[in-house]
Amino acid sequence: MSFQLVIAEKPSVARSIAAVIGATEKQTGYWQGGGYLVSWCIGHLVSFAEAGQYDEKYCKWKYEDLPILPQPWQFIVPDEKKQQFEVLRALLNRPDVDSVTAATDAGREGELIFRFVYQMAGCTKPVKRLWVSSMEDAAIREGFANLRPDSDYDALYQSALCRAKADWLVGINATRLFSVLYHKTLTVGRVQTPTLKMLVDRDAKILRFQKEKYYTVGIHSGSLKADSGCIADAETANSLKEKCTSAVAVCTSVKREKKTEQPPKLYDLTTLQREANRLFGFTAKQTLDYAQQLYKKKLLTYPRTDSQYLTEDMGQTAQHLVSDLLGLLPFAQGLGLTPEVGRILNSKKVSDHHAIIPTSEFVKQGFTGLAESECKLMNLVCSKLLCAVAAPHEYETVTAVFSCAGNEFTAKGKTVLVPGWKEIDQRFRSNLKADTEEEVLNTLPELAEGQSFSVMANVSEHFTSPPKAYTEDTLLSAMERAGAEDMPEEAERKGLGTPATRAAILEKLVQMGFVQRKGKQLIPTKDGINLAVVLPESLTSPVLTAEWENRLTEIAKGNADPDDFMAEIEAQVRQLVKTYSCISADKQNLFQPERVIIGKCPRCGENVYEGKKNFYCGNRGCQFVMWKNDRFFEQRKKAFTPKIAAALLKNGKAKVKGLYSEKTGKTYDATVLLADTGGKYVNYRVERKE
Repeated sequence: MSFQLVIAEKPSVARSIAAVIGATEKQTGYWQGGGYLVSWCIGHLVSFAEAGQYDEKYCKWKYEDLPILPQPWQFIVPDEKKQQFEVLRALLNRPDVDSVTAATDAGREGELIFRFVYQMAGCTKPVKRLWVSSMEDAAIREGFANLRPDSDYDALYQSALCRAKADWLVGINATRLFSVLYHKTLTVGRVQTPTLKMLVDRDAKILRFQKEKYYTVGIHSGSLKADSGCIADAETANSLKEKCTSAVAVCTSVKREKKTEQPPKLYDLTTLQREANRLFGFTAKQTLDYAQQLYKKKLLTYPRTDSQYLTEDMGQTAQHLVSDLLGLLPFAQGLGLTPEVGRILNSKKVSDHHAIIPTSEFVKQGFTGLAESECKLMNLVCSKLLCAVAAPHEYETVTAVFSCAGNEFTAKGKTVLVPGWKEIDQRFRSNLKADTEEEVLNTLPELAEGQSFSVMANVSEHFTSPPKAYTEDTLLSAMERAGAEDMPEEAERKGLGTPATRAAILEKLVQMGFVQRKGKQLIPTKDGINLAVVLPESLTSPVLTAEWENRLTEIAKGNADPDDFMAEIEAQVRQLVKTYSCISADKQNLFQPERVIIGKCPRCGENVYEGKKNFYCGNRGCQFVMWKNDRFFEQRKKAFTPKIAAALLKNGKAKVKGLYSEKTGKTYDATVLLADTGGKYVNYRVERKE
């Protein structure tokens, strides 16, 4: 008997496919049955080799060894993925497997993941391609009925290969180049670096901002209030107030407009991360982690998606889900909802994966056994599904203009006509402990042109506001839009990064010390600002990504030569290394940590600084040093802190708590003296126990 081997990108997808095509016998690393073997990758099973694998000299970072341009390229299987790779290698080379079906995600990266495994396993068997974006049974069956030769996707693979190689070349060479020049590890990446630059530019705008005072004059009569425009100086504002007090205001125009706010789309990963950050303060990584946990529990669909629609074969699934959720969710009790499911179905707008929605398994299980963070995220996703299929929100705006003392004053009001989806949203938010802003509705009294009012007036003082620092919510939005206008409509990826990688990029910027979190805000550090300043614009601008995506789209269509693209990337890398061959001596210290002054040296009077292992005199000729691991403090099991060192240098003594006595086995407080500073080693002694 011969078998057809099907290789999916993830275990969950393999399980879904296996169930549909009858491969129901569970084996180690694959499913079997019905003439099929169904196995899976774990994301990228095969990766590009590290630079040191090409030549041992690359294990050390030196300018002379740049640029590193692999020829030919080498590949590795990371240790933690070797077991599953060996399963696939054995299956691909089994004599009873006569054909292979690539069932990795329907997109550029999915094609790359499969081809790398197929090539590294040394397989030459014929390959067909399954191209589906939905895991619905009907979609899988239809996909298998319409398998295409994988050679139809050669151009797509070339596009993916070019993207991966270009990222490696720019990342490895630029990181090593600037790290060597500035004597500090400075990671540079096509996505990470422009993201840092956005944070640095926003920080600069905030620092440069000069707040300006302005005034407004308000007139009021009963519940009616109207305001003037901005007035630059207090004298003019007060003069207008005097003229308007007890004067008559005449309504010169009343404009009414009926408006409709369409329901929101379903969540893709980025919009889910943004809203979870806004409402709960979750970082992008936390949201992804919680969503992954829920996905593994089969309560949430695959979260790493950039689609906000479901495929058209999922209409019935969505209908059932909505009905079941109305009974399950506390905030939806008694809600009259006639779902318009057609609005969320659009197969053309679904790429590798459809939008994030709850599963039928969640409907069965509910919130039982979920952590608070998981409950919050599930509520968010459920509420979004209900909002997306609800009626539009309809309201009327009223803008009334009044003339008083020769000046115009404006009043604005809003009346809700049909609450629609916003009723669900408000119910959800009021049911949840979250940072939410209530919309304040201002209902104006009945007004008509020519109507007059006797009014009172007042002056209020205001200040212009600086731009706001980025939060993860607003930065993710900016990353999604960055450079997108310069990319073709059919580009595989828009903006900076992908929904699946953006969280990791933000975390890396924080871990590398280029960005710090202050509450919800993301603020660049001194090193982050310096890095964004010293790098060339070609690396800090999203234009590089836009240019790449334009070229990669053309390669995927078969309209551009991948070899030409790679030749240009290599030329750019060579030019980068050549341009930045050396920097001035003062710039070389740009990333050195600032020395912290602890006090004055008792020998020569110069500043004493804190080092990693000691407190040392800044005068190289003076050899005064206090070691942090001094035996006096180590015997007494007390850390020699900068606070203790500063007190000893200032007063010659310091009050120290919690010194340990070997004799009694107890701790005590004491005054410690800086007993002798003249010899090679500084000495200390306990003056008295407190």
